[in-house]
Amino acid sequence: MYRIGELAKLCEVKTDTLRFYEKHGLLSPLMRTESGYRMYTEEDAERLRFILRAKAVGFTLAEIAELLSIDLDKSNWACADVKGMVDIKLAQVSAKIAELNHFQVSLKRLSDACCGGPESAEHCSILEALESNSAEVKRENHTHQHQNNPNKASCKRKG
Repeated sequence: MYRIGELAKLCEVKTDTLRFYEKHGLLSPLMRTESGYRMYTEEDAERLRFILRAKAVGFTLAEIAELLSIDLDKSNWACADVKGMVDIKLAQVSAKIAELNHFQVSLKRLSDACCGGPESAEHCSILEALESNSAEVKRENHTHQHQNNPNKASCKRKG
């Protein structure tokens, strides 16, 4: 039997994490002592490890609850049911990666279009692109003269 702090230490989580999982119905102590301490069994420790592994691969609390219910009633479920949950999660992660790749390309395009100089942002290509209805990012037209240093590029637009 483990008290809450002992189980938390064993699984390298905070006691608040255990309380959180208890609040959401994922974990419940076998009993409480007369002084009110939560007491957990080795089975609870295994359940917590299951929760932590499922969380580590990206499952939500609701999905973890469903996986736990399947785990408790394995004989009434097929492997295809569990694989289906994993495949749905995999598709969601793949879609998120594609979205993040799109963000990366778009941000790179915005960054590359701007000189990043110290001049006024009046004609900043990033701000203009974000204000525009067009998906196109226009590169700043740099003059290659600066008031004090003719070799320093400027963000000011020509004409």
